Amino acid sequence: MEIITSFKNIKIKEINKLRKSNNRRKEKLFIIEGKKEIDLAIKSGIRVKELFFSENIYGKELNNFSNTAKYSLADAIFNKVSFRESPDGYLAIAQSKNFQLKDIKLSKNPFLLILEAIEKPGNIGAILRSADAAGVDAIIITESKTDIFNPNVIRSSLGTVFTNQIAICKNKKLFSWLKEKNINTFAATPNADKLYCDSDFKNSLALVVGAEHEGLSNEWLEFADNKIKIPMNGKIDSLNASASAAIILFEIVRQRTLK
Repeated sequence: MEIITSFKNIKIKEINKLRKSNNRRKEKLFIIEGKKEIDLAIKSGIRVKELFFSENIYGKELNNFSNTAKYSLADAIFNKVSFRESPDGYLAIAQSKNFQLKDIKLSKNPFLLILEAIEKPGNIGAILRSADAAGVDAIIITESKTDIFNPNVIRSSLGTVFTNQIAICKNKKLFSWLKEKNINTFAATPNADKLYCDSDFKNSLALVVGAEHEGLSNEWLEFADNKIKIPMNGKIDSLNASASAAIILFEIVRQRTLK
């Protein structure tokens, strides 16, 4: 294992370059931080190219990484390249993958979550955690505005970016696919007349959640089979996208559990 003690080391420069999404796309590489997240990535088939360890954990728990290039970093250097306030001492550079609609495998009674133009990495990560807990078949991100390999997505998702099936595509392609698969769509919008809890979620469906500020596009509001809303009794008429998704996802789970 090579030991790195200088901030000017080329490997440190490579890590810092991958903080920017354009460099991640260009190099087809991204950063994973945290042992749990790295383990989940490997189990999901992500190829880890290089591993970096804080000197404090040198020699510990390295059995899973026997065929990967490894580097030990002085603590001050590791803390500098880390995205976390309290890093656990594990960081990896991994190869990106394409998230394609054709690779999605559906259950006999499909349960999908569609996210249109969600921008905030923290929201995406939180939604991925809720989707993992709810047991959705897949998350489909349409009109994407945030790199799915953003370190803040990975961190806030607790690695569920690797445990969920994910596809990324444009609306028009997704509309055709949904029609082909005969999947009923439920668009979450504060302008709906029907409450989410009065809807029947027992059959094949896709829940569609829009961007934090604008909500769903007119394209989706016209295409969706159903429009549903969460009752709001306060002074505002909308919730954070991740909160809205979680509330409706677990009503779907409740109904399907009782089926």
